[in-house]
Amino acid sequence: MMVSTPFAIHPNFKINGIHFDRNELYSVAYSYVKEGEAYEEKIGDFLIDWLNDDYDTIKVRTSGSTGDPKVYFIDKQKMVNSALATGKFFKVKEGTKALLCLPADYIGGRMMLVRAMILGWDLDIVEPKSNPLDNLFKTYDVCAMTPFQMDYSLGRLHLIKKLIVGGGTVSEHLIGLIQGIPAKVFEVYGMTETISHIAARRLNPKKDNKEKRPFKALPNVSISKNEDNCLIIKAPKILEEELQTNDIVEVLTFKKFYWKGRLDNIINSGGVKIFPESVEEKLQKRITQRFFIAGLADDSLGEQVVLFVEAPQNEKFLSDLKEVVKKLKTFDKYERPKNVYLIEKFEETPSGKIHRQKTLKKLMG
Repeated sequence: MMVSTPFAIHPNFKINGIHFDRNELYSVAYSYVKEGEAYEEKIGDFLIDWLNDDYDTIKVRTSGSTGDPKVYFIDKQKMVNSALATGKFFKVKEGTKALLCLPADYIGGRMMLVRAMILGWDLDIVEPKSNPLDNLFKTYDVCAMTPFQMDYSLGRLHLIKKLIVGGGTVSEHLIGLIQGIPAKVFEVYGMTETISHIAARRLNPKKDNKEKRPFKALPNVSISKNEDNCLIIKAPKILEEELQTNDIVEVLTFKKFYWKGRLDNIINSGGVKIFPESVEEKLQKRITQRFFIAGLADDSLGEQVVLFVEAPQNEKFLSDLKEVVKKLKTFDKYERPKNVYLIEKFEETPSGKIHRQKTLKKLMG
């Protein structure tokens, strides 16, 4: 379907400090594809698609963290609407100095480019690696990272005024490490289908308030839940119809909610429903390696809670882990893991997240 009107490039939009009009941006995109590094090639591919007025949609693929990777065709106008909502919610306007350090083949990186073009940001682009702030000395108004990147950038977060963190759950341990830093850090909730985030919550408020903050929906987004307490998202400017998710939530108002976990991850142990994410939160300060909680079949309980840790086989380490699990007092009666397994390498999604289902399937053989 033909786009009736080409999307304008904001006159203040810059890449690495240089202004480009629409035609110049085409040339830059092609040079990225032909001569750029691998991450620049992905940026070039996206920009060429965005500037192509023969199509009003963009092809985007999911990371596959909650199932097999999928491909979606997203309306460009809805991406523009999402960018405008982000600008309003985070109060970032034209002239904003922003940093792109996410890969442009997923929605997070692509939306940083769209926000820059539509809102008129001065966007610097760096390789999307684990420590993107290394060798940078400028201060940025806004940046988006994964929790993994934030963890590896703690010593340099003073360079960022507002940091948006998405693409995975932020651990309680990591939240503790960012208290008191100058950067305003926000965890966002969203997915490819919602064109990146539709809600956010501040992780390091100024006030010494240890109470966990709820997610607050962006402009033109409202929320509710179904009979299974799964989140329903209503966002007419970015969704054709209400989106039914598999995320268990506690709804406070039509704009605020707490995220509890995934419906498809719930463990039914002795008739008690257990959220793996809740158990993981209690272990995060005790285990430095990557880990996750899952349910395995059990003759008496139906399912038993089991801890999987990414580490080489080591009897002493395993014994120490079991002692940690045994002595931790914050577990409810049925939450305490009944067994601990060491796995040398977890299965991962294309974007580097833990793929629980594939890891379990490999383990069970």
